[in-house]
Amino acid sequence: MTAIDWLFSPFALPFMQRPLLVMLVLAVALGLASVMVTLRSLQFVGDGLVHAVFPGIVIGFAVGGREGLVPGGLVAAAIAAVAFTLLTRRALASDAAIAVVLTVMFGIGVIIVSRQSDYVGQLQELLFGRLLTVTDADVTLTVAVAAAATVAIAVVWRTQLFRAHDTLAARAAGHRVLATDLVLAVAVAVLIVAATAAVGNLLALGLLVVPGAAARLLTHRIGWMVAISIATGALAGFGGLLIGFRASVDWGIPLAGGASVITMLVVIYGVVLAASMLHRHGPRTAHTAADARGTSTAPAPVPEAAR
Repeated sequence: MTAIDWLFSPFALPFMQRPLLVMLVLAVALGLASVMVTLRSLQFVGDGLVHAVFPGIVIGFAVGGREGLVPGGLVAAAIAAVAFTLLTRRALASDAAIAVVLTVMFGIGVIIVSRQSDYVGQLQELLFGRLLTVTDADVTLTVAVAAAATVAIAVVWRTQLFRAHDTLAARAAGHRVLATDLVLAVAVAVLIVAATAAVGNLLALGLLVVPGAAARLLTHRIGWMVAISIATGALAGFGGLLIGFRASVDWGIPLAGGASVITMLVVIYGVVLAASMLHRHGPRTAHTAADARGTSTAPAPVPEAAR
């Protein structure tokens, strides 16, 4: 078997093609959202949204099965996004309020799902996803949701960049900050629902936060940040699915698809972090050693007679 076959032959199978397509779509949409979440320092709000949509996902799943998962999550996402946006505008205790809300909402979701039959199986599917069993209908729904959220983020992109740089200046310039914050929050919440359907509620936060964080370690140019963030998510999706397949088929080690993707995402971030630290501290080594000796690495001045 050649290296090309080892890398790409698993994706000739339909049950591998559908998860890969879902992950590539989410990589584009969440890659864009992740950059904005990173620039706005909204990671904690993203965590709150992940937990807050859980009851809606559970109720939708309990009422309509797998077909009701996304609609129920979308309703909860819209409510949670508005609530968290209003909470973060408060100067006092916003973090505490968000922490209380996310804990209560997640607890409600667990209580609801515990009342269903096959409690353990349903809870595991909701928390850790069902990436390898997505259907054509799931792919279509993911594409539609991701496309709508991406368009919404693009519409408020310039205002959000302005706001990330200087909120007061954005307001003074006449931008409708609250409206754009609501649009961004709802779009992010909707993408969390789509990611939850694929990799599970607990792992969705990784797709929202890690790509943008990795991109910011490598560059401060917005265009490059978006490209790197998308590429990071796509590489993690491809690599995670490939490793999961090879581990299960070739090595007899069953691995969950969603967990494999998130693990690959964290590995990529770790490599980027290590590389950025080496790059940051490497050029200073000579200067640090010279300072320790009480000398300077600057060239000696040329004697006047030699000029």
